[in-house]
Amino acid sequence: MYKMKYLVITFLLSVFSTSFVLANTEESTESDTLPLDELRTFTEVFAKVKSDYVEPINDRKLIENAIRGMLEGLDPHSAYLDKSSYQELQEGTSGEFGGLGIEVGMEDGYVKVISPIDGTPAAESGIEPGDLIIRLDEKSVRGMSLNEAVDLMRGKPGSDITISVVREGEEKPIDITITRAIITAKSIISETLEPGFGYARISSFQTHTAEDLRKSIEKLKEENESGLDGLILDLRNNPGGILNAAVGVSDLFLDSGLIVYTEGRIQDSKLNFNAKPSDILRDAPIIVLVNGGSASASEIVAGALQDHERAIIMGKRTFGKGSVQTILPMNNEAALKLTTARYFTPSGRSIQASGIVPDIIIENIRVNSEKIAGAGRIKESDLSGHLDNGNKDEKATNEEVDSKPKKKENKPSLAETDYQLYEALNVLKGLTIHMKKVG
Repeated sequence: MYKMKYLVITFLLSVFSTSFVLANTEESTESDTLPLDELRTFTEVFAKVKSDYVEPINDRKLIENAIRGMLEGLDPHSAYLDKSSYQELQEGTSGEFGGLGIEVGMEDGYVKVISPIDGTPAAESGIEPGDLIIRLDEKSVRGMSLNEAVDLMRGKPGSDITISVVREGEEKPIDITITRAIITAKSIISETLEPGFGYARISSFQTHTAEDLRKSIEKLKEENESGLDGLILDLRNNPGGILNAAVGVSDLFLDSGLIVYTEGRIQDSKLNFNAKPSDILRDAPIIVLVNGGSASASEIVAGALQDHERAIIMGKRTFGKGSVQTILPMNNEAALKLTTARYFTPSGRSIQASGIVPDIIIENIRVNSEKIAGAGRIKESDLSGHLDNGNKDEKATNEEVDSKPKKKENKPSLAETDYQLYEALNVLKGLTIHMKKVG
């Protein structure tokens, strides 16, 4: 027992000594002496678990668990990634990975859904941002680490998992069964909403997101003979991703100036990112849609475009993840995901725990055709015996229109399917008209 304690404390002394050599102590207010009393307590606990725990447990597992606990006690985003978790992270940033398609974090001991990823089993099953996951296949997540919960959610494609969630506004937990799949996440979806008005949705920030967005916008320009009069950039329920991808997306719409800067304790964490010349839209108006599921890289883009007055931000306050995680590979093929800095918008705003407040707040409400203003109202032209317009061609034109067979439209309007997008399009049209009038 004495020998084991000696080995453990030697190991810890080595780890702590290395950390003190590497650490930047510019802002340190504590002594650099090792906390020997705490180390003795640790070795006593280690020895007790080793000797008295109900089942035998090897030293490697105990030490790895201690490392996990050390990192998870720092903040919700720092973590120890074993070999498989590290590989999964690398796959996720490349755009293909196995699982359900949920971006998650920890809150009050439970797993919180930041956002389901578009087109994945999680999104199609009805998982919503803000859901608190309390059980996974009848196993309580209380007391689990985030990595343990994620491991349970991953599995063989085609297999099912039942997730119990607590949702605001619901009286009791909701059970949702999801079939696992290989997730290939398309980070960009784009379309023309109306002639001259484009729409681009970014579901997550991956390695090639900025270049993919550039190609999508060029395609939208080709679809519209007169080019794009304006663009809606949809970042709702986008949980973030790679910092450089957010910088690249912001740079597409800015000619110059600071995009984002980061500040941390070590010199390598103090970075400035600036825009290069060439705005892909040539000052055409932009609306950025955000909500409570817009986090991290999404907030960098929204904050940069808002500070430079390059776009109007619409929707709801964003998630508020203003910290930067650095992946530090280890010698054992594992890695540390360590929070090393906070990021700030060009004007110096920290987004951490506060988020981006939209310029125009829009609730995500639902409307039906009966409630849309003007629906079903009688017009002057519907009245019996109404006067003609007076224009020579008006009567002929009206007769032509009336003689054409009317197609029955069953497709719901944009206002019914996505009210926030509908309002964003209206604002975008108004901006375009104003800009044309003022030259």
